[in-house]
Amino acid sequence: MKIVTVGSTPSSLGPESYFTGRVRIDPIVNAEAPARLRAACVAFEPGARTHWHTHPLGQTLYVTSGAGLVQVWGEPVREIRAGDTVWFPPGEKHWHGASPTTAMTHIAMQEALDGSPVDWLEKVSDEQYQGR
Repeated sequence: MKIVTVGSTPSSLGPESYFTGRVRIDPIVNAEAPARLRAACVAFEPGARTHWHTHPLGQTLYVTSGAGLVQVWGEPVREIRAGDTVWFPPGEKHWHGASPTTAMTHIAMQEALDGSPVDWLEKVSDEQYQGR
């Protein structure tokens, strides 16, 4: 058994190479092999969002507060709210973040394949974010 006490794992800011706007990441679990689970609490300020990305083994988001937006490549932008769960299948190109006027926090859960839980891609343009 391993107990990770509150405050022993520092928060970090989402880097500009993967996020637009202010994003805070609080790690929950980074399981050691052979386990592959990765999870974090991710808080997005209004207008903040991820870049386009995929996950080799898929990703589940559980929205804990606020309102946000998600989009799968080639599909319309959709709204998500506290209590919603979102599943992205393996390899599905997508982004997620806060709405333009409301902050959003979610728990992001994904597994790593060969040590990598995510493949980061290009920035989401303002036009894409606004659904145009």
